[in-house]
Amino acid sequence: MDIQTIIKNLHPLEIKVLRAYNAKEELTSEKLQKELDYKEGHANQAFSWLSGKGLMEVVRKEPHTFFEITELGRKFAEQGTPELRIIKFLKEKGPHALPQIASALSLENKDVGSAFGTLSKEGILSMDSEKKAVFSGKDLPPRITFTEKLLAKAKSAINGLIEQTQLLKEENSIIGDLAKKRGASNSPFRIVERETVVYKLTDAAAEIKKALEDAGVTGNETGTITSKILIDGSWKNSSFRGYNISIPPARIIPGRTNAYVSFLESVKDKLCSLGFEEFDGPLVESEFWNCDALFMPQFHAARDIHDVYSIKNPTHAKSIEEPFLSNVAAAHKDGGNTGSRGWNYDFDHEMTRRLILRSQGTVLSAHQLAKAKIPGKYFGIARCFRYDKVDATHLSDFYQTEGIVLGDDVNLKTLLGFLEMFAVEIAGATEVKYVPGYFPFTEPSVEVHIKHPVLGWFELGGSGIFRPEVTKAMGVDCPVLAWGIGIDRMALMALGLNDLRELFSSDIEQVRLRKAKL
Repeated sequence: MDIQTIIKNLHPLEIKVLRAYNAKEELTSEKLQKELDYKEGHANQAFSWLSGKGLMEVVRKEPHTFFEITELGRKFAEQGTPELRIIKFLKEKGPHALPQIASALSLENKDVGSAFGTLSKEGILSMDSEKKAVFSGKDLPPRITFTEKLLAKAKSAINGLIEQTQLLKEENSIIGDLAKKRGASNSPFRIVERETVVYKLTDAAAEIKKALEDAGVTGNETGTITSKILIDGSWKNSSFRGYNISIPPARIIPGRTNAYVSFLESVKDKLCSLGFEEFDGPLVESEFWNCDALFMPQFHAARDIHDVYSIKNPTHAKSIEEPFLSNVAAAHKDGGNTGSRGWNYDFDHEMTRRLILRSQGTVLSAHQLAKAKIPGKYFGIARCFRYDKVDATHLSDFYQTEGIVLGDDVNLKTLLGFLEMFAVEIAGATEVKYVPGYFPFTEPSVEVHIKHPVLGWFELGGSGIFRPEVTKAMGVDCPVLAWGIGIDRMALMALGLNDLRELFSSDIEQVRLRKAKL
């Protein structure tokens, strides 16, 4: 391609970069934003286009680690950390029991217990003979002071970001314990990793730059004729960009249903043809239906697998339906009428009303149990949300097909038959295996795994037979089969894909290709 052809195909964003810099200068997106008044997207687009024409090359990539203050961190910066608030409270009010402190400071019991445990190890707090927390009067450890300073610094920083290289050695050590890459909703800082790409113009760009200067092309040429410039006459003194009339027009392609949507509809049709009734529910749920009704203990590590998104406003549901609240609370405390010993703790009626985005489709089954017919078969396709690291087999926003089968004659063999149907007939897998699993709400629990030709073995979903602590609390006294299958993962196999993110690709050609395969 000759120089004149290249010039004709240059965008103003490219022209301004070529005119402003020479091959010796190192260029970054930040430099173009500052000196050429580009937006970040414009700078990256210019780099991409110039690199594609061989006029720019990458010099190096510089990794950067930042610590971003979270909503919880901003709250700590304004109100103080739980540790500081507890110390201040005990200084002013004297010894108090931990539940009293939690109530007075509007903190959760687990946060007060965790703070007390750390401070007692450091000799700042202790427990007296009446089981009340007491302040020792000792100087506060340096980490508390550093934490306060870090929170204040991040709160006042641009975009709430602190770069790791700007921190002292002691600050880096402390902030490392306060920050998380994922699940940062319960941490004051979130770890953000970014990369600065450094470019420079190639030697070939010098010749193009000279040709632009000789032709008087600045990049400020008018590209669009508007009614305004026609009316005010400014077009007469304007320099216009060239137009390429040989560019072919865009294809006219008829609209089609998205391939993944078609797959979801096919799963619904399959289950309805087998006599299942469909159920549905809201995206926003209470902790009660999402976790408590499924016999997941409120303060146990078993709940950690459901790293949920909390709702900012309103934060809590007004009430929970009875008699389900009382039945579930009794099941957690001492088993109630389920024949179980329960989890042996005092059920938190405040926590159970907390609103979240549902983290699992099983919440629909919990709702359905209270109104299900026996015998009965039900299913739903639920959009779920978890704070998860996105990769080829995980998304933070995903779909599950959830189902329950109620009846006196159903058993584990029946359940395995349904799982085989999902794996073989719907997902199209040729190799299937069943693995023992653990879920607080089912016993026995089974995971179904399938083998992908590229990704290998991965879990398709979990299943089991609901525990009586779940069913009896909802008024059901018969075996209930339950499953939660990752329908995104079934589509991964059925549509011949190697990455879940391809289901939601912005590449329209790939979307059309997947539709053609169905």
